[in-house]
Amino acid sequence: MRKIVFQMMATLNGRLDQPYEWLHSVCEGQYRRIDQIYSTYDTVLVGRVTYEEMAAYWPTALSETEGTETNRKMARRMRDYRKLVFSRRKGQALTGWQNVEHVIAADDKALRDFLSDLKEQPGGNIHLSGGASFAQSVIGLGLIDEYHFFLYPAVSSGSVWFERWPGDHGLKLIARESYENGVVWLHYAAQPRETKPQPDSFTELLS
Repeated sequence: MRKIVFQMMATLNGRLDQPYEWLHSVCEGQYRRIDQIYSTYDTVLVGRVTYEEMAAYWPTALSETEGTETNRKMARRMRDYRKLVFSRRKGQALTGWQNVEHVIAADDKALRDFLSDLKEQPGGNIHLSGGASFAQSVIGLGLIDEYHFFLYPAVSSGSVWFERWPGDHGLKLIARESYENGVVWLHYAAQPRETKPQPDSFTELLS
């Protein structure tokens, strides 16, 4: 079965939105790791607003003579991926780009049914992108298999990825890496949290 993988740059307190307010740099080592992760994908899931931001940037990045080869390689990947853009209702037409499909999921059941079927189809890993509200909806449905976080050394007020995450979820650390710009990469697998009796004191918790 294919995996849905949530990959996101975020602040230490989990902010996703308005990255220009807190995302100060992406160094070459970080770009190489991101590109390695992107090489496992063939499909991207994205909300409408974030899709429009992607469609405004990546085609231009592909044609730019400036920037790194890693960035241009990522731009080619983004062009070639199957891009599924999710909305609750049909609205204005999407900005044109290659391999784009508009998916109308009126409620969480429709979203769950679509993604569950998608995971059963042949193919590579599926990248859950943004924005924050869409990511929270998919996470809340319990369909995420792995997480990649690139955490920036900043705390910033805004929409965070876990603010509407229902229940208690466990994560298992698979790998980690740090970069010269202070960013830390954390790779987790979703894992049911072990049920334990509620401790009566902090001392008991530490024992």
